[in-house]
Amino acid sequence: MSLSVKRKLESGGDDDGEEDGGGEERAAPIFPLRRTKGERDQLYYESYSDISVHEEMLSDRVRTDAYRQAIRHNQAALQGKTVLDVGAGTGILSIFCAQVGARRVYAVEASAIWQQAQEVVKLNGLEDRVQVLPGTMETVQLPEQVDAIVSEWMGYGLLHESMLSSVLHARTKWLKEGGLLLPASADLFLAPINDHMLELRLGFWSQVKQSYGVDMSCLESFATRCLMGRSDIVVESLSGEDVLARPQMVAQLNLAHLGLEQELQTGVGGRFSFSSYGCAPLHGFALWFQVTFPAGDAEKPLVLSTSPFQQATHWKQVLLYLNEPVQVEQDTQITGEVTLLPALDNHRLLRVQLRYKVDDQEEQTKDFAMPE
Repeated sequence: MSLSVKRKLESGGDDDGEEDGGGEERAAPIFPLRRTKGERDQLYYESYSDISVHEEMLSDRVRTDAYRQAIRHNQAALQGKTVLDVGAGTGILSIFCAQVGARRVYAVEASAIWQQAQEVVKLNGLEDRVQVLPGTMETVQLPEQVDAIVSEWMGYGLLHESMLSSVLHARTKWLKEGGLLLPASADLFLAPINDHMLELRLGFWSQVKQSYGVDMSCLESFATRCLMGRSDIVVESLSGEDVLARPQMVAQLNLAHLGLEQELQTGVGGRFSFSSYGCAPLHGFALWFQVTFPAGDAEKPLVLSTSPFQQATHWKQVLLYLNEPVQVEQDTQITGEVTLLPALDNHRLLRVQLRYKVDDQEEQTKDFAMPE
């Protein structure tokens, strides 16, 4: 985003440097005006006009191959049918659907990247079957109802960006009764973690004396406050070795469920109860998700997982750090509840409410927010 655009959004006016009609220079507000929902949405769409975002997503072979394979598995259900691609981006999912025989694909894209999607469709000779429609899903009008909806709507921690609400709107307004949803469901998982890389960073200050002859071990507590004490949601990749207990599913979303949209506003999550594998500092919890596609002609449904036990994806995992490490032993009980919600001042941003209790210690609470 250019600085001039940013200033316009913060000031609520035109940043053209001119004077008002009275001849006096316009005074800047002491506090920036809060952005409207429309302005926040526009900033969100603008972020997808940059090619780097699409490069990252298409470079994620786990993600893109899963969608291609799922569409191929459902070829029989898509041949000669109409498909809606919600948030089409550069158009690759729309083209996958056309390649398996879809009669018409409506590729809806709210960001300016729709122009590049149109070029990609033309380059692949599919203008007669893939129609790129610029605009938001909530405002675009289709000429007909569709037999299937495909969308890659998942954000960090599943719900960051709040794109699922657009998919639900499309499902309610445009999908024929009994129509196909790709993916059809999503599951959210949680596990307690010992973050090995964080542990190395916290322990770094005790090693400085060995390297340079200066004792800086007193800075470890300050480092802990800096790295763990904040309420930011952290997005990083873990390995299965960082997980301290058997992961648990804390939420399951069926995209055909009629009441799901209201559930997104009131919170998605659930209670958890873990028994730790062994002795280690507990640094916090990791959240990840998987989505499931209809089996089609395959033996079983295809699952796209962002688990630390699976091949890494660009979604990584969402990490919720405690304020400081808590030592756990074999079979230590870790209980509580986690809830995912849209941020109060920006529905596109994810926030997380966490309640947890380690063994017989007092229950703790911590709220997290995704940085802008």
